[in-house]
Parts: sequence; structure tokens; C-alpha cells
Amino acid sequence: MEKRERLGSRLGFIMLSAGCAIGCGNVWKFPWMCGQYGGGGFMLVYVICLILLGLPVLTMEFALGRAAQTSPVRMYQKMQKPGGKWGFMGYVALIGNVSLMAFYCVVTGWIIHYFVRFATGNTKDLGFVPMITNPGLNVTYLFITVAVSYVILSFQLEKGLERISKFMMSALLVLLLVLAVRSMMMSGAGKGLAFYLIPDFSKINGSVIVGAMNQAFFTLSVGMGSMAIFGSYIGKEHRLMGEAVNVIVLDTFVAFVTGLIIFPACFSYGVEVTAGPSLLFDTMAVVFGDMQGGRWWGTLFFLFMIFAALSTVLGVCETILAMVRELTGWSRPKGSIVCGLVIFLLGLTTALGYSVLHFEPFGEGTAWLDLWDFIVSTNVLPLGSLVLTVFCCYKFGWGWDKFLEEVNAGKGMRVMGWMKPLFCYVVPAAIIFIYLYGIFTFKF
Repeated sequence: MEKRERLGSRLGFIMLSAGCAIGCGNVWKFPWMCGQYGGGGFMLVYVICLILLGLPVLTMEFALGRAAQTSPVRMYQKMQKPGGKWGFMGYVALIGNVSLMAFYCVVTGWIIHYFVRFATGNTKDLGFVPMITNPGLNVTYLFITVAVSYVILSFQLEKGLERISKFMMSALLVLLLVLAVRSMMMSGAGKGLAFYLIPDFSKINGSVIVGAMNQAFFTLSVGMGSMAIFGSYIGKEHRLMGEAVNVIVLDTFVAFVTGLIIFPACFSYGVEVTAGPSLLFDTMAVVFGDMQGGRWWGTLFFLFMIFAALSTVLGVCETILAMVRELTGWSRPKGSIVCGLVIFLLGLTTALGYSVLHFEPFGEGTAWLDLWDFIVSTNVLPLGSLVLTVFCCYKFGWGWDKFLEEVNAGKGMRVMGWMKPLFCYVVPAAIIFIYLYGIFTFKF
């Protein structure tokens, strides 16, 4: 294996890490969860969970990655004490990242399809169900997503992934602000903003809190090593808690402004905000269909969605590629071809899961996507975050003192000694609660 690659700038690291965090969790899942869980109250609890839970875990993942200077597949093995048994978590991380791409690349393909339909003005009969049950369409857009991603990743890190991520994130933020201004100028925007921004404390219950905690971990992609890999690509000029704050602020900004786009639009056109997962596709398509100049606003909206989703695809596929290259010693181009082929073949299960590959893992109405999402969201993300936290905080792992030494190297915001109870006790307890709640309430 050649000398470890480096990102060209701190901005590249922030954009790349934020790009991996910013994705369908922000612009698809966050709005519909916020709509279903009562708006402003969910938003408030979500921000609190990001600060108290998301920030510590993201900081720990960055620190472990930078200290190990390796991919997640060997990270625990390298940093554990002699005789430690933590190495298996590297392979769990690899399985988790591959499982995520097995359905995430298909969802990204759906977004590209909506963008193409709006850009060409061919929105007649556009619908979510007709799309997911069309095998040819799903396979074609899955192939486009995987091919574009691994062509970019086949180039050197700084010339490929870093350069593209800077462009996509900059374009995403510009499109986001343009769309938000347009949405807030609609006639019914005031009601939508009130629903979204003013907490109704009577609607905050246990389900809202657990939903917000789950979303905080999902949106940051922590627990599977996706953030650790970017930590391994940077130097020790800056302390890592400050870098984690930068990523979370950018990630939350995108989720927040997406709500400023969707909720004023829904209230202006009398569309139900509790539609659930179809809120982005069917509901927003109806809004743009009724809006003057809706074809072009819809085109911009789904272009923004492409940048958001593709930034996560690139970040996670880079993690997979780094792990495979470390295990095999392959070059970037060779590793990209093999990884791309494997993800495409696994993605076919999701792409064809609503048409020719019928499989109902959890009963009637479920499909391959539900199985892959169960592996990732219900199991690997929370359990991976729990293992990461325990490993960094306790002596039988890496240990708090070594973690503190690494995370505070450089200049910027420090992890203070008084924060130890939050990192070592509150965060693991919350993760265990999330995991058990998710298992006991899951509809098998």
C-alpha cells in the first residue's frame, strides 16, 4: 500500500465530512419525521440530542480515525491493547457501510429520476409507486449512481473526491437558500413556519424523544467508521471537537433550511405534512405541479436533493473503498471497479425488490429495502456508536486519557475534563435505550 493520502485543506475535510453526514437523512427523513412528530417540538428535541449525543460520538470517531491513521476495518485492531478482542468491529463497519449502499444508491437513483422528469417537463403520471415498481428504470438509475460515484473515487483523493465535494456542497447551499426564500414568500408560509418553528410542548412524548435521538445518530452517519476515515486523512493542526461542531452546524443548517422549504410549501398548497416517507416525492411533486413555474422550481429542488444524496454516497463509498484497499493492497482504480460491481449487484435486490425480486422479510408490504435499513439503522449505527464510545472511554479499550490526548492535539475547542460523565455515562446509556426501544418496537 502506498503512503497514506491526505486531504488538501481543512475546508476540504469539513466539506467532505459534512457531505457524508448531509444526505437523505437531512432532506428526506428529517422533514417527514418532523411533520409526523408535531413540528417545532421535534425540532427542539432533535437539536438537544445533536448537542448532547451526536457531538460526543462524532468527536470520538474523528479522534479514533486520526490516531489510527488507517481505515475502519483495521482501526480497532491497531488501537486496542495487546490481547484485545475489538478487531471484529472493523468487519462489522464494512458490512454496515455496504448494507447502507445496497439501498441508499437506489434511493439516490429515485431522486435523479425525479430530477430528470422535472428538467424535461415530463411530470405527467409521475408517482412514487409507478417508479419503484419499474425494474428497468430502477436498474438504470442504480447503475448511473454507482458508476458516477466510483469513477470520481478512482482518482486521487484530493483531485477526485475532495474537489467534487467542495463543488457539490457549495452548489447545495446556494440552491438551498434560493429555494427557502421562494418557499417563504408563498401565501400560506406563515402557518407553515409557525408549525415548524414554534414548539408545541404538549406533543413532546417518549416517541418524539426516541425519534429525535435516532435521527441525530442517523443524520451524522456515526458508528460505522464513515467519519473515522476522514479523521485519518487530516493532520493535528486543529482540535477535533471544534471540527465536529463545524460539521454538525453545517449538517443541521441543511436539515433546518430544508424544513423552511417544505413546510411553508405544504401549508400554502394545503398538502398534508404527516404524509411520512412519501412527503418528499409524491407530496412535493404535487406542490410543484400546482405552483407557477413549478417545473423549474421542482428541477432546482431535486438537483439540490441529488447533491445532498450523492455527497453521502461518495463519502460512504470512499470508506468502503479504503477498507477494501487496506485488506487487499489494490490501487484506487482496481478497488473502485470491484467495489462498484459488488455494490451494484447487492443494490439490485432493492432496485428489483418492488417488482421481480419479491421478498417480505418483516411481513406483508415489506421489501429488501426494509431488511437493509434494519441492518443499518436499527443495529449497526447504534451498536457501532456504543462500541465506539466504550472503546474510547474505558481502560479495557483505548481509554479516556489517550482519547483526550488525541482529541485535544492542535488548536481550537477542547474536550474538558468535566465533560467525561457525558461522554462515558450519558451517551452510552442513551444509545442502549435507543437500541432496546428500536428492537422492542420494531414490527417484525
